[in-house]
Amino acid sequence: MPEEINKVRKPVLDPVERISELLFGLIMVLTFTGSLSAATAGREETRTMLFGAIGCNLAWGIVDAFMYLINTLTERGQGILKLRAVRAAKSPEAAQRIIAEALPGPVASVLQEGEIESLRHRLSRLPEPPARPRLHKQDFLGAAGVFLIVFLSTFPVVIPFIFMHTPLRALRISNAIAIVMLFLCGYRLGHYGGHRPWRMGFAMVVVGSVLVAITIALGG
Repeated sequence: MPEEINKVRKPVLDPVERISELLFGLIMVLTFTGSLSAATAGREETRTMLFGAIGCNLAWGIVDAFMYLINTLTERGQGILKLRAVRAAKSPEAAQRIIAEALPGPVASVLQEGEIESLRHRLSRLPEPPARPRLHKQDFLGAAGVFLIVFLSTFPVVIPFIFMHTPLRALRISNAIAIVMLFLCGYRLGHYGGHRPWRMGFAMVVVGSVLVAITIALGG
């Protein structure tokens, strides 16, 4: 929708976005720690793994932040196009269909025709939308948040390798930290998504472990 609507105050990143980015960064770093052989790894192999994990999440944090801006710009552009389509509709009924399709299904299903018509009138009175979508300060803050979450998710998992000289012990503690983080991410996603948090937490541990195993097997 127009720029005025997009400027409504809201969190830079909603909880689901934050958890999703944390999961992404966590799975990426686990592909490095999971490929380390505790039985044969020495200081050089451990150091290589550390630099690889940190470098990988640094790069992917930048990529993910850029994609966040692209997605934001695209969604904003779609809002402008939908508003123009409503205004250019040949009949009120056609405009109402466009509005109903743009709304979430459960919301559209409970709105009466008169309520959708009221929305059409209110949309028609909005100022002319900008010629093209633009990014705002809040969007760049969101991109920075995405980068920091992906990058900083590296450190809880790799810290044991930094401070411990025994690879086997470091790997076990690192895996324990990763399991706890996966569970907590799943628990919070379950809470926000209306699922059973405990079941979602355990499911995330299983799914995350499988994804890591697949990534390592494919050479990722």
